[in-house]
Amino acid sequence: LLRSLQPDDWYKQTTAPKWVVKDVVAHLLDTNMRDIAAANNYSGTPPQNINSYQDLVDYLNELNAVWIKAMDRISPPQLTDLLETTGPQYHRYLESLSLFEKARYSVSWAGEEESENWFHIAREYTEKWHHQQQIRDAVGKSGIMHRELFYPCIDTFMRALPHTYRNVAAPEGTLIKISVSTDAGGDWFLKYQQGKWIMITNKEGNVADASVTLTPDTSWKLFTKGMTATDAIAKSQMSGDIKLTRPLFGMLSVMA
Repeated sequence: LLRSLQPDDWYKQTTAPKWVVKDVVAHLLDTNMRDIAAANNYSGTPPQNINSYQDLVDYLNELNAVWIKAMDRISPPQLTDLLETTGPQYHRYLESLSLFEKARYSVSWAGEEESENWFHIAREYTEKWHHQQQIRDAVGKSGIMHRELFYPCIDTFMRALPHTYRNVAAPEGTLIKISVSTDAGGDWFLKYQQGKWIMITNKEGNVADASVTLTPDTSWKLFTKGMTATDAIAKSQMSGDIKLTRPLFGMLSVMA
């Protein structure tokens, strides 16, 4: 993909408001480099005064901004070469992790204070997928919006649902159905049970009290801050108790 880009493609705006294509590519390199460092038990200077989720988001945003600024002096071919070099090392690190051991970093956007490595790896996949799709979207190149590659990403994103609905009360047994259309998507069910929301498979085929259907394009952009809630609502279909579907449009499956 990157070697197919024309020189002006690197400076096209992506759905990330502050980032052009080159910035997204630089961020992908940062992901590789940080995980390779972690594989060697190095994480740099630890963050200070992280007392809340917002503190963590602010810290990560600053890390990203500093890196992107430094990468301004690195050319697109250099970035591509560095991604090609670090990619295999990054993959070997992920492959070395024991799936059910405690991950170095929790998946905070899912509300977890501790996560297992399988979820960390899945989160890493969503990072790689959605940033690549930001690039493809910006330059008009298709390629990864199909079930084999899209579904694992959106299925991981949906694991933020219980945390997103944590402050929403409902009668016992209330069922919400969230669908992503086309063969690339699927159905996810959220049930209010014993004072909290849990994800279920709904094998019994119970009728949902509220339903919302998103397109694949709307879903990934909404959950990564690439589309406003207002625009996503306008592009979605809702039925049943509409107020139960509204929290979905505030869900984020990235640190933001």
